[in-house]
Amino acid sequence: MASQHVVAGLDIGGTKISAVLCDRSGTVLAAGVVPAPAREGGPAMTAAAAALVRSLEQGSGLVTVAAGVGAAGVIDQASGTVRAASESFTDWVGYAIGPELSNALGVPVAAENDVNAFLMGELRWGSVAGSAHAIGITLGTGVGGAVAIDGRILSGPHGAAGEIGHTPGYSDLVCTCGQVGHLETLASGRSIEARYAERVGADGTTGVEIAELARAGDADATAVFDAAGHALALAIATAVNLFDVVEVVVGGGVREAWDVLEPSLSATLAENEPVSGLALAVHPARLGGRAVALGAAALAWPLADERAAAAIDIEADVAAPASPVGMTA
Repeated sequence: MASQHVVAGLDIGGTKISAVLCDRSGTVLAAGVVPAPAREGGPAMTAAAAALVRSLEQGSGLVTVAAGVGAAGVIDQASGTVRAASESFTDWVGYAIGPELSNALGVPVAAENDVNAFLMGELRWGSVAGSAHAIGITLGTGVGGAVAIDGRILSGPHGAAGEIGHTPGYSDLVCTCGQVGHLETLASGRSIEARYAERVGADGTTGVEIAELARAGDADATAVFDAAGHALALAIATAVNLFDVVEVVVGGGVREAWDVLEPSLSATLAENEPVSGLALAVHPARLGGRAVALGAAALAWPLADERAAAAIDIEADVAAPASPVGMTA
Protein backbone atom coordinates (compact mmCIF):
# COMPACT_ATOMS: atom_id res chain seq x y z
CA MET A 1 0.00 0.00 0.00
CA ALA A 2 1.32 3.46 -0.85
CA SER A 3 2.24 5.73 2.05
CA GLN A 4 -0.33 8.33 2.98
CA HIS A 5 2.32 10.67 4.35
CA VAL A 6 3.08 12.84 1.33
CA VAL A 7 2.73 16.52 0.63
CA ALA A 8 2.14 18.38 -2.61
CA GLY A 9 4.40 21.19 -3.77
CA LEU A 10 3.14 23.53 -6.48
CA ASP A 11 4.89 26.08 -8.66
CA ILE A 12 2.33 28.47 -10.15
CA GLY A 13 3.67 30.75 -12.86
CA GLY A 14 2.38 32.75 -15.76
CA THR A 15 2.76 30.02 -18.38
CA LYS A 16 2.67 26.72 -16.49
CA ILE A 17 1.75 25.05 -13.22
CA SER A 18 4.11 22.35 -11.93
CA ALA A 19 3.43 19.99 -9.05
CA VAL A 20 5.24 17.27 -7.14
CA LEU A 21 4.15 14.77 -4.53
CA CYS A 22 7.08 14.03 -2.26
CA ASP A 23 8.02 12.45 1.03
CA ARG A 24 9.82 14.07 3.95
CA SER A 25 13.25 13.40 2.42
CA GLY A 26 12.33 15.36 -0.70
CA THR A 27 12.06 12.29 -2.89
CA VAL A 28 9.65 13.06 -5.73
CA LEU A 29 7.10 10.26 -5.99
CA ALA A 30 4.94 11.85 -8.68
CA ALA A 31 5.23 14.99 -10.79
CA GLY A 32 3.36 16.77 -13.54
CA VAL A 33 2.93 20.02 -15.45
CA VAL A 34 -0.10 21.73 -17.00
CA PRO A 35 -0.56 25.06 -18.81
CA ALA A 36 -1.43 27.97 -16.53
CA PRO A 37 -4.70 29.75 -17.40
CA ALA A 38 -3.23 33.04 -16.13
CA ARG A 39 -5.50 35.15 -18.34
CA GLU A 40 -8.62 33.47 -16.96
CA GLY A 41 -8.23 34.67 -13.38
CA GLY A 42 -7.53 33.24 -9.95
CA PRO A 43 -10.37 30.69 -9.80
CA ALA A 44 -9.21 29.12 -13.06
CA MET A 45 -5.64 28.93 -11.76
CA THR A 46 -6.83 27.26 -8.55
CA ALA A 47 -8.95 24.77 -10.46
CA ALA A 48 -6.03 23.84 -12.74
CA ALA A 49 -3.64 23.44 -9.80
CA ALA A 50 -6.08 21.32 -7.78
CA ALA A 51 -6.88 19.14 -10.79
CA LEU A 52 -3.17 18.52 -11.34
CA VAL A 53 -2.67 17.40 -7.73
CA ARG A 54 -5.74 15.14 -7.93
CA SER A 55 -4.46 13.53 -11.13
CA LEU A 56 -1.09 12.85 -9.51
CA GLU A 57 -2.81 11.29 -6.50
CA GLN A 58 -4.95 9.07 -8.71
CA GLY A 59 -2.01 7.99 -10.82
CA SER A 60 0.23 7.17 -7.87
CA GLY A 61 -2.20 5.97 -5.23
CA LEU A 62 -0.83 8.56 -2.82
CA VAL A 63 -2.91 10.88 -0.65
CA THR A 64 -1.85 14.44 0.04
CA VAL A 65 -2.05 15.55 3.68
CA ALA A 66 -0.87 19.15 3.12
CA ALA A 67 0.31 21.33 0.28
CA GLY A 68 2.57 24.28 -0.37
CA VAL A 69 2.45 26.68 -3.26
CA GLY A 70 5.12 28.98 -4.63
CA ALA A 71 3.23 31.57 -6.67
CA ALA A 72 4.37 34.37 -8.92
CA GLY A 73 3.93 37.82 -7.40
CA VAL A 74 4.22 39.30 -3.93
CA ILE A 75 2.42 36.99 -1.49
CA ASP A 76 1.13 37.90 1.96
CA GLN A 77 2.10 34.75 3.84
CA ALA A 78 -0.27 35.37 6.74
CA SER A 79 -3.38 35.49 4.54
CA GLY A 80 -2.13 33.60 1.48
CA THR A 81 -3.21 36.54 -0.69
CA VAL A 82 -1.45 37.94 -3.76
CA ARG A 83 -0.47 41.55 -3.02
CA ALA A 84 1.17 42.40 -6.35
CA ALA A 85 1.77 40.65 -9.68
CA SER A 86 2.90 41.30 -13.23
CA GLU A 87 0.63 42.11 -16.14
CA SER A 88 0.86 38.48 -17.26
CA PHE A 89 -1.94 37.64 -14.81
CA THR A 90 -5.61 38.58 -14.86
CA ASP A 91 -7.41 39.21 -11.55
CA TRP A 92 -4.45 37.83 -9.59
CA VAL A 93 -3.81 40.78 -7.27
CA GLY A 94 -6.01 40.41 -4.21
CA TYR A 95 -6.72 36.74 -4.87
CA ALA A 96 -6.42 34.48 -1.82
CA ILE A 97 -4.54 31.64 -3.50
CA GLY A 98 -3.68 29.91 -0.21
CA PRO A 99 -7.22 29.64 1.25
CA GLU A 100 -8.80 28.95 -2.15
CA LEU A 101 -6.40 26.12 -2.92
CA SER A 102 -6.92 24.76 0.59
CA ASN A 103 -10.67 24.69 -0.01
CA ALA A 104 -10.19 22.98 -3.36
CA LEU A 105 -7.87 20.28 -2.02
CA GLY A 106 -9.34 19.87 1.44
CA VAL A 107 -5.92 20.13 3.11
CA PRO A 108 -3.97 22.98 4.74
CA VAL A 109 -1.90 25.02 2.28
CA ALA A 110 1.18 27.22 2.84
CA ALA A 111 1.43 30.01 0.25
CA GLU A 112 4.70 31.74 -0.61
CA ASN A 113 6.28 33.83 -3.30
CA ASP A 114 7.88 31.56 -5.90
CA VAL A 115 11.42 32.87 -5.33
CA ASN A 116 11.10 32.36 -1.57
CA ALA A 117 10.00 28.80 -2.28
CA PHE A 118 12.94 28.39 -4.68
CA LEU A 119 15.36 29.39 -1.93
CA MET A 120 13.69 27.06 0.57
CA GLY A 121 14.07 24.17 -1.87
CA GLU A 122 17.76 24.89 -2.41
CA LEU A 123 18.28 25.27 1.35
CA ARG A 124 16.65 21.94 2.11
CA TRP A 125 17.87 19.77 -0.76
CA GLY A 126 19.90 21.87 -3.21
CA SER A 127 23.20 23.68 -3.63
CA VAL A 128 23.10 25.40 -0.23
CA ALA A 129 21.72 22.41 1.69
CA GLY A 130 22.84 22.53 5.29
CA SER A 131 23.17 26.31 5.34
CA ALA A 132 21.04 28.33 7.72
CA HIS A 133 21.63 31.69 6.07
CA ALA A 134 21.50 32.31 2.32
CA ILE A 135 20.40 34.66 -0.42
CA GLY A 136 18.55 33.31 -3.46
CA ILE A 137 18.32 35.07 -6.81
CA THR A 138 16.40 33.88 -9.86
CA LEU A 139 17.17 35.16 -13.33
CA GLY A 140 14.25 34.33 -15.58
CA THR A 141 11.75 36.51 -17.40
CA GLY A 142 12.38 38.87 -14.50
CA VAL A 143 14.77 38.94 -11.55
CA GLY A 144 13.60 37.71 -8.15
CA GLY A 145 15.28 37.58 -4.79
CA ALA A 146 14.86 35.96 -1.38
CA VAL A 147 16.69 35.88 1.95
CA ALA A 148 16.88 33.14 4.59
CA ILE A 149 18.12 33.80 8.12
CA ASP A 150 18.39 31.02 10.71
CA GLY A 151 16.82 28.61 8.23
CA ARG A 152 13.67 30.70 7.83
CA ILE A 153 12.63 32.80 4.86
CA LEU A 154 12.65 36.51 5.66
CA SER A 155 9.35 37.58 4.14
CA GLY A 156 9.02 41.07 5.61
CA PRO A 157 5.81 42.66 6.92
CA HIS A 158 4.32 42.88 3.43
CA GLY A 159 5.78 39.77 1.81
CA ALA A 160 8.25 41.68 -0.39
CA ALA A 161 11.58 41.22 1.44
CA GLY A 162 14.49 40.26 -0.79
CA GLU A 163 13.06 41.64 -4.06
CA ILE A 164 16.46 42.63 -5.37
CA GLY A 165 15.39 42.68 -9.02
CA HIS A 166 13.66 46.00 -8.53
CA THR A 167 16.47 47.87 -6.82
CA PRO A 168 17.76 50.87 -8.83
CA GLY A 169 21.10 52.19 -10.00
CA TYR A 170 22.25 49.61 -12.55
CA SER A 171 21.39 51.35 -15.82
CA ASP A 172 19.43 54.18 -17.43
CA LEU A 173 16.92 51.77 -18.96
CA VAL A 174 13.21 51.56 -18.21
CA CYS A 175 12.25 48.44 -16.29
CA THR A 176 9.19 46.30 -16.96
CA CYS A 177 7.65 47.84 -13.82
CA GLY A 178 7.91 51.31 -15.39
CA GLN A 179 10.71 52.61 -13.18
CA VAL A 180 14.28 53.24 -14.31
CA GLY A 181 17.59 51.46 -13.83
CA HIS A 182 16.56 48.32 -11.97
CA LEU A 183 18.76 45.22 -11.87
CA GLU A 184 16.14 43.48 -14.00
CA THR A 185 16.97 45.78 -16.96
CA LEU A 186 20.32 43.99 -17.38
CA ALA A 187 20.19 40.59 -15.70
CA SER A 188 16.86 39.00 -16.66
CA GLY A 189 16.51 36.66 -19.59
CA ARG A 190 14.16 39.08 -21.33
CA SER A 191 16.61 41.94 -20.82
CA ILE A 192 19.57 39.96 -22.10
CA GLU A 193 17.62 39.38 -25.32
CA ALA A 194 16.64 43.07 -25.51
CA ARG A 195 20.17 44.34 -24.86
CA TYR A 196 21.57 42.04 -27.55
CA ALA A 197 18.92 43.18 -30.02
CA GLU A 198 19.89 46.81 -29.35
CA ARG A 199 23.54 46.05 -30.05
CA VAL A 200 23.01 44.17 -33.31
CA GLY A 201 19.96 46.08 -34.53
CA ALA A 202 17.68 43.06 -34.90
CA ASP A 203 15.17 41.26 -32.70
CA GLY A 204 14.46 37.56 -32.42
CA THR A 205 17.64 36.04 -31.01
CA THR A 206 16.81 33.92 -27.96
CA GLY A 207 18.75 33.85 -24.74
CA VAL A 208 19.91 30.31 -25.47
CA GLU A 209 21.22 31.44 -28.87
CA ILE A 210 22.94 34.48 -27.35
CA ALA A 211 24.69 32.23 -24.83
CA GLU A 212 25.89 29.99 -27.66
CA LEU A 213 27.19 33.04 -29.51
CA ALA A 214 29.04 34.17 -26.39
CA ARG A 215 30.64 30.73 -26.06
CA ALA A 216 31.78 31.05 -29.68
CA GLY A 217 33.42 34.40 -28.95
CA ASP A 218 30.79 36.78 -30.36
CA ALA A 219 31.70 40.22 -28.96
CA ASP A 220 28.16 41.56 -28.67
CA ALA A 221 26.85 38.44 -26.95
CA THR A 222 29.82 38.43 -24.58
CA ALA A 223 29.28 42.10 -23.75
CA VAL A 224 25.64 41.48 -22.87
CA PHE A 225 26.46 38.63 -20.49
CA ASP A 226 29.36 40.62 -19.02
CA ALA A 227 26.98 43.48 -18.24
CA ALA A 228 24.49 41.08 -16.69
CA GLY A 229 27.19 39.40 -14.57
CA HIS A 230 28.61 42.74 -13.44
CA ALA A 231 25.19 44.08 -12.40
CA LEU A 232 24.31 40.84 -10.62
CA ALA A 233 27.60 40.91 -8.74
CA LEU A 234 26.99 44.47 -7.52
CA ALA A 235 23.55 43.43 -6.29
CA ILE A 236 25.03 40.42 -4.50
CA ALA A 237 27.79 42.55 -2.94
CA THR A 238 25.16 44.91 -1.52
CA ALA A 239 22.90 42.12 -0.27
CA VAL A 240 25.59 40.09 1.49
CA ASN A 241 26.74 43.12 3.44
CA LEU A 242 23.19 44.14 4.26
CA PHE A 243 22.24 40.73 5.64
CA ASP A 244 25.69 39.41 6.74
CA VAL A 245 25.20 36.31 4.58
CA VAL A 246 27.94 34.72 2.49
CA GLU A 247 26.05 31.89 0.76
CA VAL A 248 24.24 32.83 -2.46
CA VAL A 249 22.39 30.59 -4.89
CA VAL A 250 21.44 31.69 -8.41
CA GLY A 251 18.68 29.97 -10.38
CA GLY A 252 16.21 30.62 -13.17
CA GLY A 253 16.59 30.11 -16.89
CA VAL A 254 19.70 32.31 -17.20
CA ARG A 255 21.47 29.97 -14.78
CA GLU A 256 21.82 27.59 -17.75
CA ALA A 257 24.29 30.11 -19.20
CA TRP A 258 26.36 30.08 -16.02
CA ASP A 259 29.59 29.50 -17.90
CA VAL A 260 29.27 32.81 -19.78
CA LEU A 261 27.70 34.75 -16.89
CA GLU A 262 30.15 33.70 -14.18
CA PRO A 263 33.43 35.27 -15.42
CA SER A 264 32.20 38.87 -15.11
CA LEU A 265 30.32 37.99 -11.93
CA SER A 266 33.42 36.59 -10.24
CA ALA A 267 35.67 39.41 -11.41
CA THR A 268 33.34 42.05 -10.00
CA LEU A 269 32.85 40.20 -6.72
CA ALA A 270 36.62 39.92 -6.31
CA GLU A 271 36.71 43.72 -6.21
CA ASN A 272 33.78 43.94 -3.78
CA GLU A 273 34.40 41.44 -0.99
CA PRO A 274 32.11 41.20 2.06
CA VAL A 275 33.00 43.62 4.83
CA SER A 276 32.92 40.67 7.27
CA GLY A 277 36.10 39.35 5.67
CA LEU A 278 34.48 35.95 5.20
CA ALA A 279 34.72 34.14 1.87
CA LEU A 280 31.67 34.59 -0.34
CA ALA A 281 30.31 31.52 -2.15
CA VAL A 282 27.97 31.96 -5.12
CA HIS A 283 26.45 28.69 -6.32
CA PRO A 284 24.44 27.85 -9.42
CA ALA A 285 21.14 26.25 -8.36
CA ARG A 286 21.05 22.46 -8.28
CA LEU A 287 17.35 21.56 -8.30
CA GLY A 288 16.53 23.01 -11.71
CA GLY A 289 12.90 23.39 -12.68
CA ARG A 290 11.64 21.60 -9.56
CA ALA A 291 13.22 23.96 -7.03
CA VAL A 292 10.06 26.02 -6.44
CA ALA A 293 7.75 23.02 -6.13
CA LEU A 294 10.16 21.22 -3.79
CA GLY A 295 10.55 24.34 -1.67
CA ALA A 296 6.78 24.67 -1.47
CA ALA A 297 6.59 21.04 -0.38
CA ALA A 298 9.15 21.73 2.36
CA LEU A 299 6.93 24.56 3.60
CA ALA A 300 3.96 22.18 3.69
CA TRP A 301 5.47 19.63 6.09
CA PRO A 302 4.94 21.73 9.25
CA LEU A 303 1.26 22.00 8.31
CA ALA A 304 1.09 18.24 7.82
CA ASP A 305 2.64 17.71 11.25
CA GLU A 306 0.17 20.13 12.86
CA ARG A 307 -2.72 18.31 11.20
CA ALA A 308 -1.46 14.94 12.43
CA ALA A 309 -1.01 16.26 15.97
CA ALA A 310 -4.54 17.69 15.96
CA ALA A 311 -5.94 14.35 14.78
CA ILE A 312 -4.16 12.56 17.64
CA ASP A 313 -5.62 15.04 20.16
CA ILE A 314 -9.13 14.48 18.81
CA GLU A 315 -8.73 10.71 19.00
CA ALA A 316 -7.50 11.01 22.58
CA ASP A 317 -10.50 13.15 23.54
CA VAL A 318 -12.91 10.67 21.98
CA ALA A 319 -11.25 7.72 23.71
CA ALA A 320 -11.16 9.38 27.17
CA PRO A 321 -13.75 7.95 29.64
CA ALA A 322 -16.59 10.26 30.62
CA SER A 323 -16.62 11.59 34.18
CA PRO A 324 -19.19 9.92 36.49
CA VAL A 325 -22.48 11.80 36.89
CA GLY A 326 -22.21 14.36 39.65
CA MET A 327 -18.41 14.27 39.64
CA THR A 328 -16.14 16.96 38.23
CA ALA A 329 -13.29 16.08 35.90
